[in-house]
Amino acid sequence: MLRFSHKRGPLPWLRRLGPDVRGATAVEFALVSVPLFAIVLCALQTALIFFFEQSLQTATTLASRQLMVGSAQTSGLTADGFKSAVCAKVPGVFSCSGLMVDVQSAKTYGALNVAPITITYNPDGSVANGFSYAPGAAGDVVIVRVYYNWPVFGDILGNALANQPGGNHLMAGVAVIKNEPFS
Repeated sequence: MLRFSHKRGPLPWLRRLGPDVRGATAVEFALVSVPLFAIVLCALQTALIFFFEQSLQTATTLASRQLMVGSAQTSGLTADGFKSAVCAKVPGVFSCSGLMVDVQSAKTYGALNVAPITITYNPDGSVANGFSYAPGAAGDVVIVRVYYNWPVFGDILGNALANQPGGNHLMAGVAVIKNEPFS
């Protein structure tokens, strides 16, 4: 006659065929971790874009003050000199050679060209646009536009943040000012 232990039950090998939950947490984490990390990376990239775009806007506003008070015009500041003034005010993560500065002026607000500039590219990926530098005279209305192609990294969710060729996001800083009466 066969005797079975009360603790083990009549068929111990049958229990081995039941569910085994050891390692289930690791499998569930592996399934959830990829989308989780993609969302965290996208949120980080979005935060960086917003932060540095605001930094570009601040630099544009501060540099345009030189035009508003007339110090750029009276000192004979050139387009490259004004670009350097903008570059001095942006954080170090920006490449000064990548800044695109456009300055246009008019006698009245209505005559000012405020249409957005469409950035065009050469086949090699470089910017083909020619930007103007017309800081205006005393009393003129001036629009200062500064653009920068920010490289988007780790955009797993399908280049949702890139709005330019080459996986870049075009940042813009714009200031509209009226020049003070300087002499």
